[in-house]
Amino acid sequence: MSTTTGQTGAAEPAGAAHPAAHVLTEPNTGAIILIALVATLGGFLFGFDSGVINGTVDGLQTAFASSSVGTGFSVASMLLGSAAGALAAGRLADAFGRRAMLMVAAVLFIISAWGSGVSGGVAEFVFYRVLGGLAVGAASVMSPAYIAEIAPARYRGALATTQQIAIVAGLFIAFLSNYLLAGAAGGSTAEFALGFETWRWMFWVELLPATIFLLALFAIPESPRYLVAKGRSDEARGVLDRLFRGGAGAKVAEIERTLARDHRPRFSDMTLGGKVRPIVWVGIGLAVFQQLVGINVIFYYGAVLWQSAGFTESDALLQNVLTGGSGILAVLLCLAMVDRVGRKPLLFWGSVGMAVALGVMAFAFSTGELGASGLEMSSSMGLTALIAGLVYAFVFNLSWGPVMWVLLGEMFPNQFRGSALAVAGLAQWLANFLVTMTFPIMLNSIGLAPTYGIYCFFSVVSAFFVARAVRETRGLELEEMAG
Repeated sequence: MSTTTGQTGAAEPAGAAHPAAHVLTEPNTGAIILIALVATLGGFLFGFDSGVINGTVDGLQTAFASSSVGTGFSVASMLLGSAAGALAAGRLADAFGRRAMLMVAAVLFIISAWGSGVSGGVAEFVFYRVLGGLAVGAASVMSPAYIAEIAPARYRGALATTQQIAIVAGLFIAFLSNYLLAGAAGGSTAEFALGFETWRWMFWVELLPATIFLLALFAIPESPRYLVAKGRSDEARGVLDRLFRGGAGAKVAEIERTLARDHRPRFSDMTLGGKVRPIVWVGIGLAVFQQLVGINVIFYYGAVLWQSAGFTESDALLQNVLTGGSGILAVLLCLAMVDRVGRKPLLFWGSVGMAVALGVMAFAFSTGELGASGLEMSSSMGLTALIAGLVYAFVFNLSWGPVMWVLLGEMFPNQFRGSALAVAGLAQWLANFLVTMTFPIMLNSIGLAPTYGIYCFFSVVSAFFVARAVRETRGLELEEMAG
């Protein structure tokens, strides 16, 4: 990577820290919050699209007569699109802009929501779910990156955490709408309206927020850091003048110092001396561990999980609503803590808390015996598993859920933030696919207790990873991030 500074021409690493990084003054808080909220609609759709599948599994099995492996692939197919979407969006965002990629994602959300509901077979359904996955993957990396690039350092963590609030809110609304629709129709496979089964309407609910997201994106500006990277410094200064009441010119000059002047951002900037930079490996590790703890089994297969533990479909869907509601409370607590406590402590103690809750779940499931209706446990052990599941999801949403995305949006230097986010996003969605695809197989082979024991093991390992590898970023400007 070529590097230059100042008038002397002396070299310094692109992405090196600059002590006098706090040059912007008097943020226009109202405008920044409003713009961030628009970006978080991508997170809402990310959550809704991820959670809506939870209540449709029975409908998919009935409509497409699929096996456990086939159902697993139908559910997990979105994640393949998400991996591709995260990788492509991060790279394309460096070429065409953060806002442009969010607009593409909004269009794909609309097409996927409609198509998933009208699908008449597995192949058609998988096609539309992959399109939705492309949108989810793009939104998962672009929304936090955009928010990080327009927010001031002192409450960047809180604003970035609103992304996870939106994700959990999307999950909650998906769970709630699934529960209400199934309750009104008498089940996810029953006819609801206009001759269509309820599970199809569960997908179509997403059309409304996806359309609102697309229209709202026309009202927000492009990221100033992207504009500087494209040589459009005057436009970047105009955006910063809109967001802050002083220091725009100095900030543009500072951003320029963190970019290599002989080329625009590219994938090769993530390497140094032919090797991938350590900070990129840390980002990949964070992204992978967030999935290996098994959280999306709760989000995607919650209804199947609790029915396997002996609950009715209605009770299982209600449990999903409780999980989603408690998740919103957890992320609100994280929002209040992330810029005070810091990112690293929340991740570490989150790993510890999840390991304990998962261990309790595994023990409770181990006391049951397989019966005609699934896993049969005593009422006390069933309640224990239920409470442990709620605690597990609560702790995740207090820590790894939001904080991983906060860190990925801010931990990389300006020169290769988009590229590093793309790679970390790819790793996150591939790990997500692995966990989601294997859960129904493990459920039918080794059972719930060993499966949750595996997720508990990865929670323990993630605590050691955070303690040894993660660097605290609280209070630092993006221009202070070192590669």
